[in-house]
This record gives sequence, structure tokens and C-alpha cells, in this order.
Amino acid sequence: MKNYAQYSFWLETAGENLTPRASLASSKEVDFAILGGGYSGLWTAYYLKRGNPDLRIAILEREIVGFGASGRNGGWCSSRFPVTPTVLGERFGDGVARNLLLAMFDAVDEIGRICEREEIAAHYRKGGILTVARGAHQEPSLRASYEGYCRLGLEDHFQLLSAEESRERVNITNVHAGLYTPESASVHPAKLVRGLARTLEKHGVAIHEQTEVTDVVGGTAPRLVTRSGELRATQGVLLAGEAYLTGLRKFHRALLPMYSLISITEPLTPAQWDEVGWQNYESLASYRLTVDYLTRTADGRILFGSRGAPYRFGSLITDDQDRHELTHSRIHHLVGEWFPALKGIQFTHNWGGPVGMPRDWMPAVRFDPAAHVGFIGGYTGQGVATSNLAGRVMAALFTEPSSPIARLPMAQRRSPNWEMEPLRWLVVRYMQKAFQRMDEAMEGGKPQPLDARIVETLGKH
Repeated sequence: MKNYAQYSFWLETAGENLTPRASLASSKEVDFAILGGGYSGLWTAYYLKRGNPDLRIAILEREIVGFGASGRNGGWCSSRFPVTPTVLGERFGDGVARNLLLAMFDAVDEIGRICEREEIAAHYRKGGILTVARGAHQEPSLRASYEGYCRLGLEDHFQLLSAEESRERVNITNVHAGLYTPESASVHPAKLVRGLARTLEKHGVAIHEQTEVTDVVGGTAPRLVTRSGELRATQGVLLAGEAYLTGLRKFHRALLPMYSLISITEPLTPAQWDEVGWQNYESLASYRLTVDYLTRTADGRILFGSRGAPYRFGSLITDDQDRHELTHSRIHHLVGEWFPALKGIQFTHNWGGPVGMPRDWMPAVRFDPAAHVGFIGGYTGQGVATSNLAGRVMAALFTEPSSPIARLPMAQRRSPNWEMEPLRWLVVRYMQKAFQRMDEAMEGGKPQPLDARIVETLGKH
């Protein structure tokens, strides 16, 4: 058996031994068959079951619940949507964009409500998000972000902060301005996903682990095919495998598996926390193109995450990509750069994993009534709260198709497929390197590379 605790600090500290549940031993029939034991599949099952307790639902997971991004993420239960407010307004209109973001605010609170109702001890703490402009070059992006929310009439949910006001919250170096919203929380991701699985089992949902799905069949007899039997569904098959779904040939180009890498420090001393501040447990980020996100954990550590691990040809997903020495080394350096008082601090865990990126950055929740097959996913690393909203959208497509939540723009949509190789590899690696070059130029006070406009257009989301 795999040592599942090694895949992240969160899985190691989930408070259980991670022994896999029984696999699917033989064919059986249910009402809904769900592929994927992460947030998306579990939230979908939770809301379907709440709407109709008599439904027979089974979930198939290739490894264990929380093996993927649900057990490895940065601990952000964030109201941020993968597509920016400005682009949402351009694509769907300001009214639709506003309703979607309000639904995201509610998704953050909904997770807190469920943790309380179902007694899931996931360290849920609503501290908000503080995004800082580290350097004058990041201020235009900060102001554009704030103006995008204001254009949708959401200014009451956001607060522009001066450099001094930002540092009063968290003592970060080189801060020129900040943008704060209370609409976010932090969680222990593995405790949330594992606790949600136990809740579902109490309500009669079957979860089979170490059960690999080898094929998905739609039509009049929809089913998930495994080596030990078929999970047949009377109402529908729902695909919630996120980045790992690309392992099935039929869905290989539906998403791009992009790696996000994380390091976490040893617990800070009280004196170190006095230097850093950060008493309100805000989620932290800047406007770096190569992404940074920070969390203060319940046990007093600092988590720092970033992109940077190279994309592998053919959308390859392998365990060896969970750690990338250059990226983790850069993260260690950045912690000392953000917080000079912590230079030399020890890092106890380094890990990573793939997130599912759709071609247009837009999550999708759809169900084809002719094929009886549904899809849910595509969060580009913003999946904790977004998956909760997506699960409610999927359930509403069956129970209340005319309800407002079933008409959100993620409902019944399909992103374009990613390009075939080798074009996919060439473009993605070019973009990864270009974002790094642009960050380095801006941070060094140098002119932007000649191809910056092209990169910005290709990466617009």
C-alpha cells in the first residue's frame, strides 16, 4: 500500500491512518455513479443526497479520498473565481458576473456552515484575503482588480489599503498598496475532504477507493467501467476527476494538468509572529504572474505556494513532479524575502500536485441528458469554494433546473479542447518561461520583454 501521508503536510496531519476503503468488488447498480473522491464529487453527492435522501449514490476513487488537489492545496477557501471580474463582465455581462461572484461569497460561508452542521473539524477560519502590490510595478494590477469589482457594484466587499495599512495587518517587505476582502477563509484541506467523505457515508453514500475507472460509457446504459466490474447508473454518470480525468483517452484534452508546488515552514515562535504580525489569519498573495499564495496554519506555520514546475509533454502526471528542486528553492528564498525576520527558518515539507486548467480558464458544470454523462471541474487552482458552488449547480440541474443557481454561467457549458501535441507543449512551456521572464524584468526595474503583449493576451483570464 502507498504511504499516502507523504503526499502533503495536510494528508500527514489529517488525524487518521489513511487506510483505503474497500474497492469495488463486482458490478452493481446505483442512481448516480461518480468518478472522483475529491471536493467536486463529494459536494455533488452531498447536495444530491440532501435533495433526495433515497438516492443510491456511489463514488469511485483510484487512490484515496483527498489524494488529489483536495488534499494537497494551499488551504485557501477563497471567494476568488478562476476568471477575473473584468473578463467575466466582458463574456457574460456585468449583471451575470455580479451574481456569480455573490454566489462565490456565499460558497465560502456555506462551507463554514456545513463544517459546523456536520461537525467537520477542518480548522475553518474566515480571515479574508489580503493581496498586496509588492513593488510599484504591481500597483496597476491591484487598482485594475479593485476597479473590476467596483464596476460590478461589489465595492462594499473590498477595501483599498495604503502600504502602511497593509503592513499593520501583515509586516511584508516592499508593499506599496493592498486590497483586502473579508470574503475568504482558510481550512485544513485534508480534514475537510476526509470529514465530508465520512459525512456522506453516514447518509448512505458508498465510497470505493483504490478503484480505477478504465472507461466511461454513456447512452441508455451509462456506467463506469473498472477491472473488477461496472458501476451502472439509472440516472447518470458524473465525472469529477479534475486534472486526473485527462488519463482517460476520451477526455485527454479537456483539461491541462498544471503543477502547483508548496513548501511549509516549521512552527514559528511567538517572537517571530510578533515580527510578522498576521494576527487575523488572512490568506496572502501578490500580483506576481508566476503566482504566490500564503496561508497561516492553525498550528502556527507559514505555507507558501507557487507555480513553476515545468509542464510535461503529453499532459503527463507522475509522482516525481510533486517536487521540483528549483521551484521549492525559489519558494524558500521568497519566504525570507517577504519576511526578513524568518531568514534561515526550516521547511519541514515540500509537495505539489496538478490542477485542472480548461482552455478558456472557465470552470464547467454540465449534464448531457442524451448521454446521461455529466462533467464538473476546471478550477485552475481555485477549487475549494468553487467546487462547493459547482456541486450545488450540478445538483440543481437535476432538482431545480429553473433555479438561479442552475443558470450561473458555469452551468451547461463546455470549454474548447486543448491543442494536440506537440503544439500544446510548445505553447505552455513558452508561457511558463515568459511569465517568469516578465516577473524578473519588472522586479529588476527593467523594460518588459518584447513579447509581453502577446503573453498577456494569451494568458488573459
